[in-house]
Amino acid sequence: MYGISSFFSKALASGQQLITQQTRNTFILKRKFPPPLHKKGAKVAKMKAKHFIYDLVEDTNVKKKPEVKVILKQFVDGIGNKGDVLTLRSMIAYRDYLVPGLAVYASPENLLKYNTIENKQTKEENFSSPHVQRTMSCLSRLVLNITMSKLQPWTLEPWHIKASFRKTGFVVPEYAIEMPPVTIKGPDLKLQDKEFYVTVTINKTEKVKVRCRIHHWATGLDRLPWVEFHWKKPLEALIPEQAADLEKMPLPQ
Repeated sequence: MYGISSFFSKALASGQQLITQQTRNTFILKRKFPPPLHKKGAKVAKMKAKHFIYDLVEDTNVKKKPEVKVILKQFVDGIGNKGDVLTLRSMIAYRDYLVPGLAVYASPENLLKYNTIENKQTKEENFSSPHVQRTMSCLSRLVLNITMSKLQPWTLEPWHIKASFRKTGFVVPEYAIEMPPVTIKGPDLKLQDKEFYVTVTINKTEKVKVRCRIHHWATGLDRLPWVEFHWKKPLEALIPEQAADLEKMPLPQ
């Protein structure tokens, strides 16, 4: 086997480029045979070869690093609000929160600062939960298809809206649904070409408008033909007062 110096000499002589990278490695060692104490006035004894034999006490590369507490400086979607304290693995805390400037270390000074000064803000500036913003974004882009009978008379009620939400994967209680300002009754095929919105309140705090469309359902010859990509096509507002808001709401792509 070549020694270290011999390896570098042969690499340089052959024109090979050496790539070196500095690493942080810490090893805690302990002498297997401690040298004797030096007596005052006596000649300093030379250490023997056995005194340079060490036992490995700890390798910090394989040691689990302690978790780090950080304080969010702003709202982070799906994570938390400004001032929330997170306990994270050191690498994740450094890479995803401290370096981008989303958080600071949870030192006593920062805890005092972000819990007293930085958090003196109105309720509108904070969301009721970390996932509210994402939920509002999904609901605002939803076209809620409300299936109603084409043959039997009906009046649209909150439980119809609740059932339609459940079909799309959203659990919305009836008390969180604000119905349109007019009564919608059917069957009425004119409703097929019009739309309206209901307002959903999340955690009794945030409100979001959800686009709704009536689909009359029947079997056999009474069944209406399927319209491909119907959710992408803008329709006339059923309620004139809602027309301006519906134009601002995004349609799914």
